[in-house]
Amino acid sequence: MVTGASAGLGKATAQRFAENNDKVLLIGRREDRLSKAAADITSSLPGADIDLLALDMSEADSVPRLQEYVKSTGLPVSGLVCCAGSALLSGGEDVKSVLTEWQDAYQSNVLTSVIAVEGAVPVMADGGSIVLYSSIAAYRGSGGTGAYGAAKAALHSYVHTLAARLGPRGISANVIAPGYFAGTDFFGDRLTAARETLLVSQTALGRAGDPAEAAELGFYLCSEPGGYVTSQVIQINGGSYHGV
Repeated sequence: MVTGASAGLGKATAQRFAENNDKVLLIGRREDRLSKAAADITSSLPGADIDLLALDMSEADSVPRLQEYVKSTGLPVSGLVCCAGSALLSGGEDVKSVLTEWQDAYQSNVLTSVIAVEGAVPVMADGGSIVLYSSIAAYRGSGGTGAYGAAKAALHSYVHTLAARLGPRGISANVIAPGYFAGTDFFGDRLTAARETLLVSQTALGRAGDPAEAAELGFYLCSEPGGYVTSQVIQINGGSYHGV
């Protein structure tokens, strides 16, 4: 299962599992975007076993539908990759605007993972894997009032608790914290040419990441060779440095 699967790193991750002939469930808020993502994947991988489920994973009411779907397949969940999230800025500095930004950041970047995980754990196979997506912003701060970076950092603590709690079932739990990856719609219309040049210049490798590279890491963490990796926060950012 991949949340936030309609575009960007989520879509790339779903495609990587499909390449392994896994049955993949794409989860996102908008069915039209999920359908397009599925069509893009199957166009390059005819016969890929892909299902769609339009759910807002920031809402607890999504859990019964998620569990009902899994039970209807008769298959256990062997992997959950939580890619859903967003960086919404309030655009204001008064207390009300700041509070709105923090609440939105928490709901979009923490609860989307927590609700998906807690909903999936009861139907997850022993020996399965959970991967959450954080951000380089958890280490060096973020725009606006810093709500996005702080929300992503909350996932680091959560994954350590998950790893200890689910370890007796052989379930691993890890976090991927990416830097700048090109070809996603994360920044929307906020990514100017100057900003992109700055992000690339901050890397040791002198280039942006490719979504397929992040997807490969997520796939590894859910694979048998990656099964002994748990309770880790793994940065993938081309050697970006902190501070700007």
